[in-house]
This record gives sequence, C-alpha cells and structure tokens, in this order.
Amino acid sequence: MKRDHSPVLPGDGATDYARYMRLDALLDLQRRPEEMLHRDELLFQVVHQSTELWLKLAAAELAEAVTRLRAGELAVTESLLARATLGIQLVTDQLEMFRHLSPADFQAMQPALGKGSGAESPGWRQVQATSRQLGRAFAEQLEAQGIDPATLGRPDPADPVQRLAEALVEWDERVSLWRTRHYQIALRVGGHAPDGAEATMLAKLVGYRFFPELWRARLKPTDESGNESQVGRP
Repeated sequence: MKRDHSPVLPGDGATDYARYMRLDALLDLQRRPEEMLHRDELLFQVVHQSTELWLKLAAAELAEAVTRLRAGELAVTESLLARATLGIQLVTDQLEMFRHLSPADFQAMQPALGKGSGAESPGWRQVQATSRQLGRAFAEQLEAQGIDPATLGRPDPADPVQRLAEALVEWDERVSLWRTRHYQIALRVGGHAPDGAEATMLAKLVGYRFFPELWRARLKPTDESGNESQVGRP
C-alpha cells in the first residue's frame, strides 16, 4: 500500500517539512540574482542571517538560564548556558566563510549594504542584555549563599556553584573569541581600516568581559576563608 505523504500542516509548501520550517519564506529572504551587485552577496547574507538565528537561540537559552538561576536550579542553568555557548562557537566557526571573500569583491558589493553595521544586530543586543541579567542573577545567588566571588577561582567538579562559575567564564571566553575573529575578518576583507574608528572600537571590545569578577578570581585563587590558596604550589 502506497503511503500518503501529502502535508497535513497549514501553511505554504509542498511538504510538512517545508511548512513547519517555513522554507518558502526562509529561502526568499536573500536577494535574488537580478538584485545583486555581486554574487557574494548571497554568502554575506547567509552568514549574517544564520548568525541572527543562532543569536536568537542563544538569547533564549540565556533568558531561561536567568529564570532557572533565580529559582536556585544551578545544574539546569549550567546546561542552558552550555547550549548558548555552543551557539556562539558555531557563529564564530561560520566566519571562516569570509576567507572566500576578497577585499575587491567586498568593495564591489559594499554599496548594497548601505550604512549597515554588525553593531546594529538585534540578536547581539539581546545577548548582551541577557548576559548582564545572568551576571546579576549569579551575584544574587552568591550573596544569598554568602559566597565571595574571589573564592571561585579553583574549579571543583563536585561544587555546582564552582561549575556554574566555570560555565560563565567559558561563555565570556567564547564571546571574546567571536569578537576577535570578527575583528580580524573586518581587517582581512577591508571592511575597516586598521587605524579607523570602527576597527579601534572592535579591538577594544575584544577585552570586554561580562563577568570580570570571575576572571579576577583566577589571578590569585583564594580559599573559602579569603586566604590565598596553596593548591598546586610546592
């Protein structure tokens, strides 16, 4: 007996897969060949549009992590943060596509971009806002438990607070690596002059951290009494 594959979901598309994924709308979001100044506009749009999708997911995971952290669910928070962190790693990895975009090709397509800038990304702004909320929620947890952030520089797999602190540091580091790669790509394709205002701003952001107190704790780890730890010393 022949199986019926006709779609049952509402919407556009010949299959339920196409309808659920909204493929007709998704694949129509890129400029058509006749609209392009240069064929690499497709590369440029696909990388940036998929970046916005990953950032949307990362921001959603961070927002849920804030809720779970304020409820005292540290293990769930750690898991959600790991998912958001992987999203940022994937965003960073796909920047490798720009190795195939020469400065001359970028200059040819640049008029199509108008005055657009990655700094205007709504996904990135949401990620920034939720990262700050997550930092405040973590600080509230530490205060409620009477934990000094300076004691969090010694990772302890058995301690959920220490594990979460490490996950926060990992998130911070992955964001910094993304910014670093973005900065280098901007210089490589000629999007910014090395001594220009935009490049200078990007370079400064590479060193920004959402959770500076956790990085400071790693300089001279202390024990719970506030004394400098002797772990690992001769």
